[in-house]
Amino acid sequence: MKYPEFTKQHQSLMAKHLSPELFTQLQNVVTTNGVTLDNVINSGLQNPDSDIGVYAGDTQSYQHFAPLFNPIIRQYHKFDDDTLHTTNLNPEDLNIDDPDPAEQYIVSTRIRVGRNLAQFPLGPAITQPERDEVEAQAVKALSKMSGALSGQYFALSGMSDEVKSQLINDHFLFKAGDRFFEAAGLNRDWPAGRGIYHNNDKTFLVWINEEDQLRIISMQAGGNITQVFTRLTKALAELEKHLSFSFTQHLGYISSCPTNLGTAMRASVHIKLPYLGQNRELLNKITEEHHLQIRGIHGEHSSSEGGVFDISNRRRLGITEVECVQDLYHGVLALIAQEKQLSCL
Repeated sequence: MKYPEFTKQHQSLMAKHLSPELFTQLQNVVTTNGVTLDNVINSGLQNPDSDIGVYAGDTQSYQHFAPLFNPIIRQYHKFDDDTLHTTNLNPEDLNIDDPDPAEQYIVSTRIRVGRNLAQFPLGPAITQPERDEVEAQAVKALSKMSGALSGQYFALSGMSDEVKSQLINDHFLFKAGDRFFEAAGLNRDWPAGRGIYHNNDKTFLVWINEEDQLRIISMQAGGNITQVFTRLTKALAELEKHLSFSFTQHLGYISSCPTNLGTAMRASVHIKLPYLGQNRELLNKITEEHHLQIRGIHGEHSSSEGGVFDISNRRRLGITEVECVQDLYHGVLALIAQEKQLSCL
């Protein structure tokens, strides 16, 4: 393995921090699950437009390849190497109201977290038998959900056309990952060991073995962020009775992508901003002030449609889940205030 030939197109944090000296230091390092430096950086090498450029194959990757991961984590999260991560999933600690009670601006609210089981490698390094076991354990835990969280699991393998059509119409179905996932090894053995659980009200959803082993999602129409967060925390408390999630005191909940470390939480709204959306400089300014991220309504790398934007928290590591939600709330209030002002001009 030779030092990569980076081009001017390689602008990822990996390309920035992987010096020839660091490459030499790490090129023969191997975790107990067989993860090598080549595995860690391949997605960023194959995709020059990567922003981050690295994926961890297991929790040990963050320790063994720390000289590469730490500066990336430090730069993205503004998080010091010796800081401990604190978690807070108590809805009673939120200090928020519905930012849009008349439902003029917020179309829907969605909060998700990523979780990976402690005894298995992460998605880029997991074997097919291990992935199948993750699915089995997750489905067993989900089968114990009761009340408003009770529902049904649908395996992607052998899924009927009828079920597939319904999941597509509900916008629940996930497909094989993009080229970034492909190069990281996250698409292997597709669609074996993957599936979707949703409750009967279709306000609680779990993706099994997509990017993370579990993507746990709470959602509903409108802007009642507190209701969405409360449902999510109840579900997590139930799942933790049966499943053990990967967590360290330093990095919080472990995910294959360093951007999802810490809370592994993405709290978001789809919000109508037809006037503000025409002034991207002002839109960017407000979101940056409140540590928020702008996406199109079809996810990362997509564009806005009809003046509707996906706005979510950017910070995940070094702050609590409650603080992530507070970021979203205060940012949405500022966005709505600015939209109202521009609409009156």
